[in-house]
Amino acid sequence: MAQNFRKVEQVDQWKEMMFLYGAALKEINAKIEIMNDEFEERYGHSPIEHIKSRLKTPDSIVRKLKADGYEVTIENMKEKLNDIAGIRVICSFMSDIYQIADMISRQADVTVLYVKDYIKNPKPNGYKSYHMVVTIPVYLSDGAVDTKVEIQIRTVAMDFWASLEHKIAYKLVGNPPGNLMRELKACADMVDILDAKMFSLNKAITAIVEARESWAKEETEGES
Repeated sequence: MAQNFRKVEQVDQWKEMMFLYGAALKEINAKIEIMNDEFEERYGHSPIEHIKSRLKTPDSIVRKLKADGYEVTIENMKEKLNDIAGIRVICSFMSDIYQIADMISRQADVTVLYVKDYIKNPKPNGYKSYHMVVTIPVYLSDGAVDTKVEIQIRTVAMDFWASLEHKIAYKLVGNPPGNLMRELKACADMVDILDAKMFSLNKAITAIVEARESWAKEETEGES
């Protein structure tokens, strides 16, 4: 009888934790959308292309804990895993990444636990992305509960490469042959070139537009 009660209690705790992570996702997602709207209002363009969010499934959580050598408990779930709730922010240019990260970190109720900058320090396979693990309070009827969310910020090109790399690695059970890894790394290098080129083009176009607007303003003032 006591054992059955314990199992019910564990299930209830699990459901409560998943509710908290789901609520934290909503909170962070809303914050990022508002920041993006504010940026567009102030500067006339949006740095964010789109936002993806996901919540790990119970099976995935169990597999992750076991793979990392931890007992499957609610406490280990809270303490050892940082990516149960995850948000991916896809932006236009590499310069946007650090601007978005700074905007998030300056939110009064967001606490940055740690950062992994895979842009300045890419993984050996060429993977690039900016990772933040943060906590945000989820306000319940009996008080606030700080809950972890992993935020990944990357460009469209980085996201395209990462999605395909994930599919390839999954099909090969995480053990692709060396020649395939070299090809993936070469593709990652091409993504770097594309990102840099698009950023350069955007700067050039912005400079032309600003010059034309300045010229048009001078012409208007000269006629008046």
